Amino acid sequence: MSTKRRGAPNAPMALLLVAALVIAALLYLISGPRLIPPSTILSAANAFDPNNFDHRILQSIRFPRLLAAITVGACLGLSGLLLQGLLRNPLGEPHILGLNAGATLAVVVATALPTIPMLPMLPMLPIFPIFPTGISLDGMARPIVAACGGGGVFLATISFASAGKSGMTLLKVTFCGIAFSALAGALTSAILILDDDTLDKVRLWLVGDLSGTRLDTLGASMGLLAVAVGAAFYVSARLNALALGDVVATSLGVSVRRVRFIGIIAAALFAGIAVSIAGPIGFVGLIVPNLVRRFAPDYRASVPLTALCGAVLLVLADLAARLIMLPHEIPTGLATAFVGAPVFIVLVARTIR
Repeated sequence: MSTKRRGAPNAPMALLLVAALVIAALLYLISGPRLIPPSTILSAANAFDPNNFDHRILQSIRFPRLLAAITVGACLGLSGLLLQGLLRNPLGEPHILGLNAGATLAVVVATALPTIPMLPMLPMLPIFPIFPTGISLDGMARPIVAACGGGGVFLATISFASAGKSGMTLLKVTFCGIAFSALAGALTSAILILDDDTLDKVRLWLVGDLSGTRLDTLGASMGLLAVAVGAAFYVSARLNALALGDVVATSLGVSVRRVRFIGIIAAALFAGIAVSIAGPIGFVGLIVPNLVRRFAPDYRASVPLTALCGAVLLVLADLAARLIMLPHEIPTGLATAFVGAPVFIVLVARTIR
């Protein structure tokens, strides 16, 4: 009986987060260099008038950007939750463990492939016969490329962190993640130094920004998002057993290897979707799961609550980024870093005590 209660979603917290998301979304839509009354939001949603300037602002700028903030915030939160659960590491986060950096590197390489001076020779190599003019990042290709890059760097992080007699420890995986993130970041910078055209295309995106988001970009990610959400719910039902240790989880009938494999794919997909839409935004995946797990330790309840909390946090962070220096904006990634960096330092200090 008690197990059932623990497994049930935390309804009061869910209702609170839904209410917070609705209020944050309303503030997001009405606020900006041009204030828009709530009645105009309803009329734009029900009967769009292309001759109404406020309607055009809502349809072309604020609605897509709000949906992007909700999607990216939920993805980053869920990616962090899965990484923390799979690794039993409260410092697990896509920005820290290399997923964001790997996803960014993959997108930059795919964007620059036809134009970098050192890369035209790659189609002559056996592993690049199908990319003679570069990789198209239209449709679902961009989040897939980003997910593959993030997953590749994360697997390298896990492999190196598992080496040695002591095996994988909390500090080793964290430091390896930071090292591989720095390496991927250095490679990204090297490519951008060689290719000014690609730098111009991704300059603002590189620091994590939601401006200029289009609905077709979001729509292209929805199929992958559905796959990732399904995998997250599948894994969540087994992460509670995994938290007891691999031996105990195996004795309870959980296939530890399968759960970790599916969980890593889901985490990489979430990170890839987020990076493909908004660039590498950090620390949302660190703050949100640690906060949610204090109130909902059962992973089956944590998944939906983390998605809601991540959406609320990023909507508020992007709102602050838009308003804090009116009429100018700062990138969303800077707003999350100002809050996330101190939280990371506090968590590290508590963890290694």
